[in-house]
Amino acid sequence: MFYIRFINNIEPRNKTDISEFILLGWTDDPELQPLLFGLFLSVYLVTVLGNLLIILAVSSDPHLHTPMYFFLSHLSLADICLSTTTIPKMLVNIQTQNQHMCFTCCLTQICLVLIFLGLENFLLAAMAYDRYVAICHPLMYMIIMSPRLCGLLILLSLLFSIVAALLHSLMVLRLSFCGDVEIPHFFCELVQVVKLACSDSLINTILANFMASIFGGIALTGIIFSYTQIVSSVVRIPSASRKYKAFSTCGSHLLVVFLFYGTGFLVYISSAVTDYSRKTGVASLLYVVVPQMLNPFIYSLRNRDMKEALKKIMSRITFRQ
Repeated sequence: MFYIRFINNIEPRNKTDISEFILLGWTDDPELQPLLFGLFLSVYLVTVLGNLLIILAVSSDPHLHTPMYFFLSHLSLADICLSTTTIPKMLVNIQTQNQHMCFTCCLTQICLVLIFLGLENFLLAAMAYDRYVAICHPLMYMIIMSPRLCGLLILLSLLFSIVAALLHSLMVLRLSFCGDVEIPHFFCELVQVVKLACSDSLINTILANFMASIFGGIALTGIIFSYTQIVSSVVRIPSASRKYKAFSTCGSHLLVVFLFYGTGFLVYISSAVTDYSRKTGVASLLYVVVPQMLNPFIYSLRNRDMKEALKKIMSRITFRQ
């Protein structure tokens, strides 16, 4: 939802058929390229391995076969997919010194990024609803959060994300592009691609803001409502220890929510206050790389059940060696 920014119409230029874009990345300094390569390779490996461990822990430990961890495993899978959509291509570009990206590849990357960002958005809302039911209606928890409902929420989240991403991608196809095909980012971001269009992009801007307001607004409203009800229910608990236990089950999710939506708002503000596109490219890093890397640490360090499951996995690996 955070890739949406107002896009000013540009003056008409001579239209030409283009077959590729050029990803400028962050710097032209050749001495910094090896440093960036090592940094993002490390970030990617940490992201993939961390989220894979979360998925493996949830699938292998019967104590974690609950709706909360079911949603968490799918969030980890979405994190892996989102990082894989952007970082490997950037690493290849740095290593080969080839910044070109074909038009079809760029459009595909836009679509995949939007799908996985949208999926994470809806998954965070589903996880908030799960915590709301667990704390406010504990006796009905297993009845309400049935496997059928959990599976349905995952499918609907994926369906809505795919529909929105395909719609945005198809709307890009209607645009005409000119000779200026340089994208000051390390991946094909929807807003930056639309900015390069010679034709009128007002419809794309209206649609993008409308879809972001609907899908992002619904998810964020659901999260706020869930935690409003949770706080209202917890403050009525007389026991301090039970209050702490109730809030502790929400701590990790709240941190991930603040990280996801907070970085998104930072990207939006950055694009609004600066015209320097490479600065907005650095800001875009915050919502397509950083949250995905930190999520496994947040859930593993703050969750006792997850730490125990991860210890069992590591002990098995050590024993086999």
